Amino acid sequence: MAGDMPFLRVDGVSKTFAGDARHGDIHVIDNVSMDVAAGEFVVYLGPSGCGKTTLMRIVGGLETANAGTVYLAGEKVVGADRKKGMVFQAYTSFPWLTVIENIRFGTRYRDDIGDAEKEAITRHYLDLVGLADFANYYVNRISGGMRQRVAIARTLAAAPDILLMDEPFGALDAQTREFLQDQLLEINREERKTTVFVTHDVDEAVYLADRIFMFSARPATIIEEIRVADHITGERTLETKESEAFFHLRNHVRDLMRDQARRTEAIAQQEIMTAQAETT
Repeated sequence: MAGDMPFLRVDGVSKTFAGDARHGDIHVIDNVSMDVAAGEFVVYLGPSGCGKTTLMRIVGGLETANAGTVYLAGEKVVGADRKKGMVFQAYTSFPWLTVIENIRFGTRYRDDIGDAEKEAITRHYLDLVGLADFANYYVNRISGGMRQRVAIARTLAAAPDILLMDEPFGALDAQTREFLQDQLLEINREERKTTVFVTHDVDEAVYLADRIFMFSARPATIIEEIRVADHITGERTLETKESEAFFHLRNHVRDLMRDQARRTEAIAQQEIMTAQAETT
């Protein structure tokens, strides 16, 4: 089967969260399908609450779909494991460990390599994220941006098949966020790790993605698939954000986002009115 499939296949996935007597079921994903090639960087973009994070969690095996199937490297996804590396918005480093110990932890459950190679991999990712000078600092003594770099390095050290990132820069200030976007592009150029990146930031999506999957307001469906290289050519740099091509694509995507954000607000207002009517 693996030879007949792309690296990641999402096939007809739907998800509904069960409600209670007061609130009905919440349908969050509606029959979503996509194929992702090995080494591709794809972004799930959509308004807050549309279901994009839930879909990423289904891909990662943290949630179960009500319908449809996800395949990774030709195998059906049935739960979370080391093959699916995850980086979240909240800092997930271990405060009682130093920077290098946190990264080394990523190799802890690898039985495919020996201790010497584990140490070499730890040092490689420590250097890759630019934290060699902070190797012996405890992570509660470094900045939020550095802690996210530690989380990324630790996740990569575990050698996952796919990297799943849920708004990893969302809690950072604009300057740090921009720096980490560039660093993530550099890591991606070197590692070519298949990546699913969730965001609701249009500029971030256009700057990072090979492809953008634009999701509708809940329940999430794909309203447009955008191949960024069809619009923006060459290596992504800070100058890319000042180009006419970036400007036009960003505006197109922003228009899509605004429309879906308005739909999201309308849905929320309708749900509030329905709840109020049921209590009177």
